[in-house]
Amino acid sequence: MMWSSSSRQNSGPRRPDTRWLPVAAAILSTALPGARAEDAPDPELRERLREAMHASTSFPDRFDAQVWLTDMALRLGNQVRDPQERVHILKQAHWEASRVALPPEMILAVIDIESAFDPYAVSVAGAQGLMQVMPFWLDEIGRPNDRLVDIDTNLRMGCTILKYYYDMEKGDWIRALGRYNGSLGSRRYPEKVLERLRSRWFRQ
Repeated sequence: MMWSSSSRQNSGPRRPDTRWLPVAAAILSTALPGARAEDAPDPELRERLREAMHASTSFPDRFDAQVWLTDMALRLGNQVRDPQERVHILKQAHWEASRVALPPEMILAVIDIESAFDPYAVSVAGAQGLMQVMPFWLDEIGRPNDRLVDIDTNLRMGCTILKYYYDMEKGDWIRALGRYNGSLGSRRYPEKVLERLRSRWFRQ
């Protein structure tokens, strides 16, 4: 498997949590998606995101994908109460992960840690949505009217970004996840994601 190298509950319609927005502005210019980062926006990553946003969003109707969806929907359970939204998140996560050749289970582990599957989650740094993407990327790729709380948009950008770091680190998940979280050099976040992968989102 590719990763072997090594909450919230919904209670009804969700709305963005804006309590932390006043502190976000000071760090948006240097933070990278998933959280924070040391560098300015990478031109190559910017181009990958721009291309990804124009890719097809169709999901192949394969038997193994349907088996996967059923299995993962049971594991997700009431963490996403709306059955249609639950299937939508899983379907798009599978599609976007497959599009960039990453394990869908890893994407679910990242979402679980980043947002607890809340599409409206907002971090202290201002990162938004399921995979906690920083809003400045929408301006960087010329799509300022897109919304990161949109499930499809967020998963497309988040998976593209994670794949970029995975390639950069030549398949080293510890370093790739560290870059995604903006905590390169610390094992705390990567190990948290990998543990969630092992304990909850492993492939049968």
